[in-house]
Amino acid sequence: MDNHSGASPSASFWGFGDGAPLELPNMTPAAEAAIVSRLLDGSFDKWADTAAQVGNCANPIRLVGSSSTVDTRTGEVVGTFSSNDAPLGVLYVPCGNRRAEVCPACSRRYARDTFELLRAGVSGGKGVPESVGDNPLLFVTFTAPSFGHVHRHDKNGKRCRPRDRVKVCEHGRAVGCMAIHDEHDPIVGSPICWDCYDWHGAVLWQFTATELWRLTTNNLRRAIAQALGAKADDLGSVASLQYAKVAEYQARGLVHFHALIRLDGIDGPGSPAPMGARELAQVVASTVPHVSAAAPAIDADDVDRRMRWGSQLDVKEVRPGHRTDDPDRELTPEQVAGYLAKYVTKDATSIRKPGQTQHLKHMENLCRDLAARAREFDALSEYGLLRKWARMLGFRGHFSSKSRKYSVTHGFLRRMRQRFAAAVEESKRTGRPLDVRDLEARLLADDLEETTLVVGSWAYQGTGWTSPGDATLAASAAARAREYDQWRADQRKTA
Repeated sequence: MDNHSGASPSASFWGFGDGAPLELPNMTPAAEAAIVSRLLDGSFDKWADTAAQVGNCANPIRLVGSSSTVDTRTGEVVGTFSSNDAPLGVLYVPCGNRRAEVCPACSRRYARDTFELLRAGVSGGKGVPESVGDNPLLFVTFTAPSFGHVHRHDKNGKRCRPRDRVKVCEHGRAVGCMAIHDEHDPIVGSPICWDCYDWHGAVLWQFTATELWRLTTNNLRRAIAQALGAKADDLGSVASLQYAKVAEYQARGLVHFHALIRLDGIDGPGSPAPMGARELAQVVASTVPHVSAAAPAIDADDVDRRMRWGSQLDVKEVRPGHRTDDPDRELTPEQVAGYLAKYVTKDATSIRKPGQTQHLKHMENLCRDLAARAREFDALSEYGLLRKWARMLGFRGHFSSKSRKYSVTHGFLRRMRQRFAAAVEESKRTGRPLDVRDLEARLLADDLEETTLVVGSWAYQGTGWTSPGDATLAASAAARAREYDQWRADQRKTA
């Protein structure tokens, strides 16, 4: 696909106009018949309006019912809406799923919200003071430990594991691999020797990762407090540690955590920090390797374990003149926020490439097996939850999380959108132009007086588009929207 990345900033997007029809790849005969039916019965424009309203969601929720808008000051009903008034006679609302594998359209909105959330904590905005940009900020990658050698792809074209060709492990298999694997090679991420690999340890580490993160943040708070001369359990008297993190699955099936760690003063976000970025980085680098979490034995045939982070702890200072992906170029808030936001729409499904499922499927099955063993030994064992998280390869944590005062929340951003939509509707209803003076401040206000109340009665009818043709069109329109977003990004880079 040509995305015109080298075009001038004033160029038009190639996907607009009569000469750029919507591509419908892999369309089935049933989908084609449904689309033709929409065109023949005159309902295509109604469907297009509906799809636009839900942002081309792949699995919109269908509702039937009605609602009334009431003026809270007078009690007057100022508007009514019924599903019968909707273009297709049913109210469609976005599914809101964050996973790109489930809904590319809704996941992009979630990623954009995460981007704004992360950026606010880096440079301010959305009610966060801009002075947070002056405080120490680290970009830290926490890796999973090694549970055995795996096949790997090297972006510089190096061999997988160039070791002594005649040396073998205790199971008679070569300990090295002289191949140069492509990043899409199905073998990438799988063990060199399946019998040497510590599968149980890998799955239990994944299951324990959230507890390991909790202990890490607690230990960092104690270490920073001690470095500043305060009591270990009294960081709040000298500083405030805030963070935002996202999880990323590696090809071997284990997650890495990427985190932004910021140090504020005692007066909250943006207040002067009592420690510089270099000192904060030293505290992190010296504390993290000593953090461990207990992983008790599954049953009488198992052993107790202590789970730790991998040895490849990467701590970078975020500052002008330093980028996480290119040290020679300037790091901006948008770049670091974008780097983290791209991971929040992924899950274990995102690494299940065609043919690259054997070792991941083994981990998934092992989660179920270990859960069964744990329940047989102790019906109340926490490891019984491994079955619930088998599809996530044992990882049971949030893919993105943050400390309370790092920045705003997803709910806060959704409330801003709802308030803006309400303001637009009010403008249409009254005929008065939308007052944009201090608009952002009004959208952000905690004590904003709501002048209208929506009272409704809705029933769930189903999920998804009602025909394969509608689903195909929505998926293709969402893909075109993503291409347009990429084109705009390329235009900004060119400019």
